[in-house]
Amino acid sequence: MSRSCCADWIATAKHPKFKRPYTECVYQPMVELLAYLRANGFKTFIVSGGGIEFMRPWTEEVYGIPPEQVVGSSGKLKFEMRDGKPVLMRLPEMNFVDDKAGKPVGINSHIGRRPIAAIGNSDGDQEMLEWTRAGDGTRLMMLVHHDDAVREFAYGAESKIGTFSDALMAEAKKNDWTVISMKDDWKTIFAPENK
Repeated sequence: MSRSCCADWIATAKHPKFKRPYTECVYQPMVELLAYLRANGFKTFIVSGGGIEFMRPWTEEVYGIPPEQVVGSSGKLKFEMRDGKPVLMRLPEMNFVDDKAGKPVGINSHIGRRPIAAIGNSDGDQEMLEWTRAGDGTRLMMLVHHDDAVREFAYGAESKIGTFSDALMAEAKKNDWTVISMKDDWKTIFAPENK
């Protein structure tokens, strides 16, 4: 997937449920939190199970996070010369899956230090939160619970994507991780529509 292909798609594609560009289907409270953290001297990253080449073309505009601060899943690449020009060719195999136990590995490989704060939203983030918690000093671990089927979606233990299992909730309670309910704690989910 080329950067221009991703950029073209993200510029025109609309979410099937919300009928808005995907770039407007980002969580306003998270955008505000990222801005607050940066204003107070923190360096922010996106660590996602999603494809890194898909995310990098648009994360800076939407989240204020430049491409080099995006950690994600990736396919293998190979350097080649084509018509006298150096190119990177995609190979038909995965390089790295940035999900579950892969997240701490990706963080260490890409960022090189343990986070002092980590915010996730599914079972795929548990190991990242455990890795963060194990560091020295004060740490912040949070989970955003997608429990608002009216304004967004409700993901639970039976969800095929974005699974938020009962075991994850129990782990959060046991370890005093903050669990944010989209339904009860967020006044706004998405920014007001751009007309």
